[in-house]
Amino acid sequence: MSVTMRIIQQYDIRNEQAFLDLERKFAALEAARPDYPKGRRMKPLAGSMPTNTLIWQCEFPDLNAAHKALSFFAGDAAHEALFKRQLPFFESARVEFYENLEYTP
Repeated sequence: MSVTMRIIQQYDIRNEQAFLDLERKFAALEAARPDYPKGRRMKPLAGSMPTNTLIWQCEFPDLNAAHKALSFFAGDAAHEALFKRQLPFFESARVEFYENLEYTP
């Protein structure tokens, strides 16, 4: 059973440019390091979440692998340095896990 993990971060809209500039640095870090999970970033245009929300999403083989990715982020010095710079802009953050249903006809 594969799992999709979403990290949903709502940020202060007054600091949107600074928040997204730092997010670009996270993306560059992911691209440069083969040990990083390769996620997809999304920003709502319309829906239930406000537009000052960033969603990072990645698929993992199972729930254990998704949890290991969270631990990896917390233990990585480069990630933590960027996170500390981005943290003042946060209004809220949460992590969600989804079971990927794969039905084949």
